[in-house]
Amino acid sequence: MRLRTFIMASSAVVAIGFFGGSYVMISRIFDHAIKQNALQSSAALAQVTFSGMYQIMSAGWRRKQAEAFIEATRNATLNSPTTVQIYRGAVVAKEYGEIEQPLLDETLRRVLGSGQAVSLEAGWQVRNVIPLNAEERCLRCHNDARVGDVLGAIDVRQDLGPLIAQARGEFGGMLALLAPLAMIVAAFAVWVVNRRIERSIELVDESVSSVNAVADLKQVRFDRHDLGFDELNRLFAHLGELVDKLKSIAVDKEVLRFEIGLLEKFVITSEVVRDWKESIAQLLADINQVVTTHVLFSVFQVGDELFDIEIFWRGRPDAASRDMMERHVRGCLAADPRFSGYTTTINVHHHEPRNGPADLVLDEDAMRLHTKTLTVEQPKIGGIVGIGVNAAALEDDTVRLVMDSVLSTMLNVVGSIKAIYKYTRDLEYYATRDPLTDLFNRRVFWDLLAYEVARSQRHGCPFTLMVIDLDNFKLVNDSFGHVTGDRYLQEFAVAVKHVLRLGDVFARYGGDEFALFVPEADLDEGRAVAERVLEAVERMEIQAPDGTVIKGTASIGLAVYPVHSAEPKDLFLFADNMMYKAKGAGKHRIGVPTGEDMAAVFRDINQMNVLVLNAISERKVVPYFQPILDLHTDRVLGYEVLSRINENGNIIVAEKFIEFAEKAGVIHRLDAMVIEQALDAAARGGFDGCLFINLSPRALVLGDFVRTLKSIVSASGIAPERIVFEITERDTVKNIAILEKLLNDLKFDGFNLAIDDFGSGFSSFHYLRRFAIDYLKLEGEFVMNILENPKDRSFVGTMCALAADLDICVVAEHVETAAVLAELRRMGLDCAQGQYIGPPHPLLPAERHWVAPGA
Repeated sequence: MRLRTFIMASSAVVAIGFFGGSYVMISRIFDHAIKQNALQSSAALAQVTFSGMYQIMSAGWRRKQAEAFIEATRNATLNSPTTVQIYRGAVVAKEYGEIEQPLLDETLRRVLGSGQAVSLEAGWQVRNVIPLNAEERCLRCHNDARVGDVLGAIDVRQDLGPLIAQARGEFGGMLALLAPLAMIVAAFAVWVVNRRIERSIELVDESVSSVNAVADLKQVRFDRHDLGFDELNRLFAHLGELVDKLKSIAVDKEVLRFEIGLLEKFVITSEVVRDWKESIAQLLADINQVVTTHVLFSVFQVGDELFDIEIFWRGRPDAASRDMMERHVRGCLAADPRFSGYTTTINVHHHEPRNGPADLVLDEDAMRLHTKTLTVEQPKIGGIVGIGVNAAALEDDTVRLVMDSVLSTMLNVVGSIKAIYKYTRDLEYYATRDPLTDLFNRRVFWDLLAYEVARSQRHGCPFTLMVIDLDNFKLVNDSFGHVTGDRYLQEFAVAVKHVLRLGDVFARYGGDEFALFVPEADLDEGRAVAERVLEAVERMEIQAPDGTVIKGTASIGLAVYPVHSAEPKDLFLFADNMMYKAKGAGKHRIGVPTGEDMAAVFRDINQMNVLVLNAISERKVVPYFQPILDLHTDRVLGYEVLSRINENGNIIVAEKFIEFAEKAGVIHRLDAMVIEQALDAAARGGFDGCLFINLSPRALVLGDFVRTLKSIVSASGIAPERIVFEITERDTVKNIAILEKLLNDLKFDGFNLAIDDFGSGFSSFHYLRRFAIDYLKLEGEFVMNILENPKDRSFVGTMCALAADLDICVVAEHVETAAVLAELRRMGLDCAQGQYIGPPHPLLPAERHWVAPGA
């Protein structure tokens, strides 16, 4: 609808409403006034009629005279809207007889009976019925009447319809004469307003129509115009101010659309991380939906002097284009003084789409003019140092500026994808593998051993378990260093894997101890495999840095399921004893179990069970305290509480008896005893730091153990905030939901939580996701070799980055040397624990200042 039409229509509606409303309102007022006047006039007419009757009656009249008066009164109003009818009451009729009169209706009977006047309105009909009440002067003629008796009634009726219709007609005629004049005046006013508004709109329309790009805004000017209305003049002044502001901030929408279209493609998902190279190729395909881009390349620094260049093509290039792009990227790096010396240590990887355009050809000019590269001074996340694109749209200066922003974003996105991919791959790798030898780690070995026990039990077939220990490995480490020792372990792992069957499970159990089980193999078959292992070790040799040739030997212990045990832990313990039997017999041999060996091993197991039970009942379980150093302040953050058994002065470490306590179902009693003694020592000694206390998940879910813990802590008077419960994985918890509820209960009461030996198994990552963890204690095997083993160092760095994202404090375990401690400080770890920081001690010092050994 046009504005002029709207104003005209609105004016017409207002005029019609005004005249119509005026007509209705005035008509109602007029009708009411006429009715009120009719009521008054009818009352006056009745009173005049009564007065006339009284004057005649006072002179004395006969019946014929009365009837003549009544008839004359009735005839006097025959041609008018008013009728007057006189009625004789019962008192007069009794005395003088009836006269001819209309039948009485309900209103007349009510008036004659009550002596009260009645006024009625029915439509345009007005009626006044007035009683003729006897007065003292009336009794002279009406001997049978008393004062107040109703002698008769005068009924005055008026029909106002014709009068009102005539009045309305005259009023409507006057309005009909005035309405056109009013409409003419309104139309003129509307025309004036509409003309001013249309002029304003035309001015704005001309200015807006001339703007097709940001540059056109500079041509738009709203000069001062007198538009006839102050409001319109102010509006134009504001429009001028708005245009001036737009000139300073406006950006071409095509450029914005170009940038937004690119940035919308930069979304990192789990699928993108899993298949990062395919994801980058897809990103290039998405970019081509916005702007034609032939090549996307990224440069990663993967070592101190090694670079990887990943080149992703929109189509399949010819050989000349491939070489040209490779030379161009190398040239970009060579031209940068930061990377100019590394051009010979570059690995280039081309990625071409399987279904892309064929025979993509680029020329030198297009390569030079259409390629945009962004490099950074230091490698960013994921090791990325540069990124670039080759796109025809880069000829536009504005697009090149936008591409700087896009490349900066892509630098972070591509680097993040690569970094997350690397972190994820490392996490998956270290959760299952030993980083030094690439064998299964201890946790995975136990899971696979439990699976093999169940499988063998289901199929009724035996398998052989071996525990392998390298003879005199400590001498190799001490004589030639840890680097040589690590090479020795790696060569051993490779040599043994070459003589194993497909399906045999080989794992590094810890240090120089390895474990192996051979499915579907009895004792003789297992011995044959063990002999091949010894032969492989005999053939193995490595050269030390000083040229010394190192040869090795190993001792192997055997155990067969289910002959020697049907329980995985007991079976392993049996093989471990056989390995020590082989060492005791002269090393580099196989410990084959006999009947006497079985009796001796199970006797030792029973003795250990009795030892643990007696130690708990006689309170021989005591706490030892090992310091944890805060690397930011060089003060002792707290002490880890370690369990020991003091058997007549012989201190037995937890690794020797903890599994027996769990198997005997007394681990909760053992933990409660140690915690109670540790808290008592802290309270008595005035220690104000934290206490790290190991808890088995299996103990936590037993009965009222959590309630017992809270009671012990409450009795000690030590605040829950100073206690850190370390969750260990010595036994699998079947119902992790119950464990989660109990740990959340502890967190609610103010206790802190830590994951011990983090990175040694799947469950620790599961715990990290499910529980509100405050500390991560990194598996010591990764920490010990961070100076020599890049995989271990990568793992520690990855865990630190993960913990930083989750706001969790990281504690490095097994810190044995000053060099390792210095490297941990450089990497930004929070805390450290190990023999170099301080060995476990039965006394809890109150002093928290740490002094480095030898200082």
